[in-house]
Amino acid sequence: MSADIRLGLVGAGAIAQLAHLPVLSRIRGAQLVAICDNDGPKAGALAQRLGVPDVFTDIDELLDFDELDAVVIATPNHLHEPHALRALKSRVHVLCERPLSLTTAGVQRILAAAVKVDRKVVVGNNHRFRSDVQQLSRFLGGGELGKLVGMRAGQYQFRTGQQGWRYRKAEAGGGAFLEYGYPLLDLCLWLADFPDPVRVNAQMTTARAGGVEDTMLVHLECATGIGFSIDVSWAYVGQEERWWFEVLSTRGSARLSPLRVVKELNGRPTNVSPTGAAARESVFLQSYRAELAHFVAVLKEETPYDPPADQLKVMRVMEAIYRSAEEGREIRL
Repeated sequence: MSADIRLGLVGAGAIAQLAHLPVLSRIRGAQLVAICDNDGPKAGALAQRLGVPDVFTDIDELLDFDELDAVVIATPNHLHEPHALRALKSRVHVLCERPLSLTTAGVQRILAAAVKVDRKVVVGNNHRFRSDVQQLSRFLGGGELGKLVGMRAGQYQFRTGQQGWRYRKAEAGGGAFLEYGYPLLDLCLWLADFPDPVRVNAQMTTARAGGVEDTMLVHLECATGIGFSIDVSWAYVGQEERWWFEVLSTRGSARLSPLRVVKELNGRPTNVSPTGAAARESVFLQSYRAELAHFVAVLKEETPYDPPADQLKVMRVMEAIYRSAEEGREIRL
């Protein structure tokens, strides 16, 4: 494709308003031509503010729109799979917010549907596109820090009085771990080049009426001996909220936010963290800008396309994590 990619946004909720719309309204090589949301007045107000020409309240009507090449799906989790399948059936390319589906079988259905109609599917794992993560990936991929031993990550958020689909299991698929842990798990596996998982132990607490967990502690062991530890909570009682991601290797270590890399040189730990100009925007918005630019480049065939088959492995691990937490025992994969 040489002309601008014509995009439709499906779902105009929080993530769309915070990340997708600010980027899509200015993205090069693409044009946002329609917003679809079941809240028509909200979608109309957003479209008017951003100069988007068309508004729909039903995805089928959007997909009948002749001026459409691709959709960005930012609907509640349980709608990702049916919306992606509908788009592919209409021969429209898809960028879908994570998770692609709530089950491994659902991911398989989407991958098969994309192959059948020769269309591309990209999953919105935005952490992969962070500039600091890209730099860390180069350190690990080049073997500069020695053999990877493990990664430790987590996110603690204070409890809020918010309600909505994220706190209802039937719509969200899970609670704090699916919201905060899934992107951390994907990032761990991606940076480690997707080692084969062997066993997982998980513990969770559930206190919400919607049946989703407030807290989850996870340890995943892989065949290569690499271990991942991920702790999340959205009911944290403490002095400050925090997000962390740390890497341990045999000849070095690293952490994110901010990126700090320490490497053994001449028998001494040496700070080899990359330096550069301060970012003009937040890491959050920068990651979505890079992710959406990548999607457009894939559709224009300016960058190679890799079908998201790795999400099968992520989802298998997710299913094992929840099974371990629910049954109170180690799960072998």
